[in-house]
Amino acid sequence: MFRFTVPTMTCGGCARSVTKALTEVDPNARIETDPTARAVRVDSTLGEGVFVAALAEAGFPAAR
Repeated sequence: MFRFTVPTMTCGGCARSVTKALTEVDPNARIETDPTARAVRVDSTLGEGVFVAALAEAGFPAAR
């Protein structure tokens, strides 16, 4: 499981956009977002880098 901090995810709409960007990379990933904590958890068999790249491309740069 990967944990990311996404400083620009501040509301439910942002969380939906983050979830959409991540599920486009891996439709089978289990994703949990917490806009209040600006945190995202991703459970996937893919590597961390593809999710970091997808978030950055969607306008939500992430830190591990």
